[in-house]
Amino acid sequence: MTKSPASIPRPLVRTNQWFIFLSVAATWLTGQAWILLLPLSAGLLGMFFNFNPVMRFAGLFLKKKPSEYIPEDKDQQQFNQLIAISLLALGFIGYTLNWTGVAIAATAMVAAASFIAILGFCVGCFIRFRWQQYRYQKTQNRQ
Repeated sequence: MTKSPASIPRPLVRTNQWFIFLSVAATWLTGQAWILLLPLSAGLLGMFFNFNPVMRFAGLFLKKKPSEYIPEDKDQQQFNQLIAISLLALGFIGYTLNWTGVAIAATAMVAAASFIAILGFCVGCFIRFRWQQYRYQKTQNRQ
């Protein structure tokens, strides 16, 4: 018997994407860079301790069993979260050091990726797929 890959219910992933997008928007509207620490902290907790408080809280509102929702691949979501964490950290550092261009560019990328994902296209998935394809082709060329 094969073990099925770990997954996350889509509504929890969508909630996290909205949280990232709205946090960036709130940062832009208020000029308060500390707001970026909220999704950054949630993402770091999820990556290192398998506890994303945003998803955990959203899980309280699921009406069905988690297995009854469309699953999102956990490994893919971890990859996406790594990109989001990196960009949120870069954005926060940019605002803190008054590097406005870096801050806006990093937060714009993470906001765009999260909103595009909400609309149905996963930028991180595309990047990971292309990276895996590149690695596979590289191994094939060696043989």
